[in-house]
Amino acid sequence: MNNQHPAILAQNLTKRFGDFTAVNNVSFEVKPGEIFGFLGPNGSGKTTSIRMMLGLMKPTTGKVEVLNMDVSESAGKIRPRVGYMSQRFSLYNDLSVMQNLKFYGAAYGLSNAELQASIDDALMRAGLEGREDAKTKDLSGGWRQRLALSAAILHRPEVIFLDEPTAGVDPVSRRAFWDLLYKLISEGITVFVTTHYMDEAEHCGRLAFIQRGKIIAYGSPADIKSQMMSGQVLEIAPSDAVGAVKELRAAQEAGALPIEEVELYGSLVHVVAPDMEKHQGAIKKVLEETGISVGQMTIIEPSLEDVFISAMKA
Repeated sequence: MNNQHPAILAQNLTKRFGDFTAVNNVSFEVKPGEIFGFLGPNGSGKTTSIRMMLGLMKPTTGKVEVLNMDVSESAGKIRPRVGYMSQRFSLYNDLSVMQNLKFYGAAYGLSNAELQASIDDALMRAGLEGREDAKTKDLSGGWRQRLALSAAILHRPEVIFLDEPTAGVDPVSRRAFWDLLYKLISEGITVFVTTHYMDEAEHCGRLAFIQRGKIIAYGSPADIKSQMMSGQVLEIAPSDAVGAVKELRAAQEAGALPIEEVELYGSLVHVVAPDMEKHQGAIKKVLEETGISVGQMTIIEPSLEDVFISAMKA
């Protein structure tokens, strides 16, 4: 694996639209056969980056290679070897499952014999056997998502680009979709996926965090946690989580608590500070003085969401 060329190699990739820089000097590599996650809020440059990797948009400066070919020079050679699933699924809602697959198979230039074998394989992978005649518009979001992925891999690409493929899909369907992705990488296919779901990011081999067009963290989930989190995370289960966040932030701003961050996680509160053991007593005192019962307090390993919030504030 170490002697292989990267499946994707971005070098100082930049895209400007007038005075606005959408992607700013971005560099990373994606190894063959891995799931690489590209995380960032809306407008951070994720989709623009994918479009440059696919040769749909020319970079202002820098370059990107896919399958050891410069995209600017060899986009036509690269496209038959890659797949793309956009944010909007790219399906025709008035067509049936089978009609969509036949359309995309023909668009990829598959012969009749290849097409039927590929469609049979796609239906099996996605669990869509028996739904061939169903109109796409009548499928749930999770089934449409599986169909879109099946269409994107009909031609058996070596690299697949997925742009927020699970946005708006229920957790059970998201899990089933990721099971399909694991199957793809077990077959040597490289997966480049953008997502804003932190639980999904935990399952990527490596990640890049992008904010305002710049990469602010890069590496495996474990590497990013160790590099980006300067403090420890204290998880609190208070009687009033919203009130606890308000009081702790007030104490932080007043200089009464030497903590770095306070964030709400549902009914829980995460507090970040170096040497958290030294501050637990003071945190408990602040809350109890305002009538908030602390409940359980536990120092935990930071999640990627903790790291992401910390990195975005840096």
